[in-house]
Amino acid sequence: MPSLKPPPKSEIPVSALDAIYRRRAVRDYAPGKIGKAVIEELLDAAVHAPTAMHLEPWSFVIVQDKALLNHLSNGVKNLIRRELEGSHTHRAQHELELVNNADFNVFYNAETLVVICGKGDTPYIAGDCWLAAENLMLAACAKGLGTCPIGFAIPALNTPEWKAELKIPPEATAVAAIIVGAPAGETPPSPRKLPEILAWK
Repeated sequence: MPSLKPPPKSEIPVSALDAIYRRRAVRDYAPGKIGKAVIEELLDAAVHAPTAMHLEPWSFVIVQDKALLNHLSNGVKNLIRRELEGSHTHRAQHELELVNNADFNVFYNAETLVVICGKGDTPYIAGDCWLAAENLMLAACAKGLGTCPIGFAIPALNTPEWKAELKIPPEATAVAAIIVGAPAGETPPSPRKLPEILAWK
């Protein structure tokens, strides 16, 4: 896919700082898929992220098939159940409560999932892919779209079965799973801790 030209400044709806402070983890989406042209713009923003040694180790899987997303959601829930069976930690109990709810959809009923995969054996691949993910989420926010990283999905996405289903090569690793869509309503900001400065010399 050729790199899209950056839009003229007059077309950029918000500043970079606006997007940083407006971005929310959206967990409620209106029905409807995002168009191909918009997804291509988000991917173009993603690949303009910083990358160690200019390796650009990322590749992308886009899932917009609703039945497949529902099937993947069930697969994720089943895997989490198996992994947490017998665990009694507070976190495990919370996660089991979620996945045992038949109405809970891991992707919050969003109709677009972007999986960012990394290839290679350097220690920087995960960092590069997450930088790409942040670019994608900020670009989506600037366009009035909602996003949410779905960490729950990563173990399932890296199983041989789902890699084969989604055409992820065996040597690649699914690093980030981001849902994208039109928010169904307002998502209030969540409080953040002040930066913890360990040293300032």
